[in-house]
Amino acid sequence: MSGTRRQAREAAVQILFELDLGGAELDAVLMQFRSARSPGREVKGFAEALVREAWSRRQEIDARIQECADNWRLERMAAVDRNVLRLAVSELLAPDPEPAAVILDEAIEIAKRFGNADSGTFVNGVLDAVRKRLPGGAARAGGGDAPD
Repeated sequence: MSGTRRQAREAAVQILFELDLGGAELDAVLMQFRSARSPGREVKGFAEALVREAWSRRQEIDARIQECADNWRLERMAAVDRNVLRLAVSELLAPDPEPAAVILDEAIEIAKRFGNADSGTFVNGVLDAVRKRLPGGAARAGGGDAPD
């Protein structure tokens, strides 16, 4: 996956984290992000689009996460994990998403980078359950995953 898209996803998770915990308004947080010296315009544009989509649909996204997170209430999840999941589920729900394997791999790597030792495994389990419940879930795996 291109470095630009990974950087955008990492930035999007950080923005979602700030929105989730800080209680700031979306436009104010995005304005602050846009005024930052880096990253480049392409990263900023993709990150902003990801954040707007995930944040605007968070009730639907949170319901899907909650449905698939056995024994975990959303508010009890680590904030990093919760926001990595929000971003990835938003991408899975997109009208023309990248292959699910790409979305899951990116989310797992971001969770490992910003979360705790168990974040990658946790995110993987929840996202795989979400993916399986989407229309054509097993077929959407992409990347050579075996059908369920």
